[in-house]
Amino acid sequence: GPYVNIEANSGWAGSDYTSTVIDNHIGYENTLGEDAAWYIQGGPAIVANDGQDATTELSGKVGLGVQATERLSVYGEVAAATTNEMEFDNLPVNVKAGVKYSF
Repeated sequence: GPYVNIEANSGWAGSDYTSTVIDNHIGYENTLGEDAAWYIQGGPAIVANDGQDATTELSGKVGLGVQATERLSVYGEVAAATTNEMEFDNLPVNVKAGVKYSF
């Protein structure tokens, strides 16, 4: 079903703070059969780079999780966000994938 997800991601280079991005997403998630689930979410992202005024961009994610065995799950996510200097053909895209084993 529908949900709201607010997430803050901050970065440092060594001990030097660089930025924070706060995603303010509305999403929807559902199951795919008995062992998988998917989600899609998107909305405005507040970008606060160190020493600069904050800007508002658009961001979104789609993801999938599969319970491979009783103890092993596999997941993946594709995320994208606009930038204030971007051209649409250079949209920054990130991909995340992983496995989780529960004891």
